[in-house]
Amino acid sequence: MNLHFRPTRGFSAAYTKVMRATCYFLLTVGVAALGYVGYVSADSKAYQVVEKEKFTQAMERETLIQAVVSHRPAILREGDVIGEIQVPRLGLDAMVVQGDSAGNLQRAVAHISNSALPGEWGNVALAGHRDTFFRPLRDIRAGDEIRLKTAEGAFEYRVQSIEIVGLRDTQVLEPSSGRDLTLITCFPFSFVGRAPGRFVVRAMEVARVIPGQSSDIERRHQRTVSPVPK
Repeated sequence: MNLHFRPTRGFSAAYTKVMRATCYFLLTVGVAALGYVGYVSADSKAYQVVEKEKFTQAMERETLIQAVVSHRPAILREGDVIGEIQVPRLGLDAMVVQGDSAGNLQRAVAHISNSALPGEWGNVALAGHRDTFFRPLRDIRAGDEIRLKTAEGAFEYRVQSIEIVGLRDTQVLEPSSGRDLTLITCFPFSFVGRAPGRFVVRAMEVARVIPGQSSDIERRHQRTVSPVPK
């Protein structure tokens, strides 16, 4: 007696249809996912280009800069552009916006709302995605220069330390008594899914140029900068 199961032709046809439908479904999902990733990437790049152009034009007009400084809003709104962050050695260059919402992090580097603003005493905390704007930070090292350009002035920082902390470690966001900068992104950089840690870069302000003290912000790159107030 032959006990081997032999699928009927009807069963085989139904199985084939189910597998074909599953393949089409997975293909559709894959195409949709790729399309979404492409849209997000194009949207963030377009946002960066537009906002950087607007910011650059404002910075080039000293009278406009002075007007912005004198009429700075008491409270920044979610999504307002604060300025531009650069790490020259790493080629990092991105716009910084107010608030660390998912939408802001998708388009720019985000300023954590309850931290100090560039130029103020305290800890300026910025967050960015490890697979987009802050990916170059994987190669950062102590002594690297970080620049922050805003309508209120241009600020130069030097990296003091780099550390890895847990997801719930909020000490890195605590206020400081100096003029400090903290950059935060997920870690490990190559991790797929929700990363288990945070990569933290700490820097200290070493120089600044404030509108009215210099007619050309770029003079600071020639080392004609004003010292940080003690």
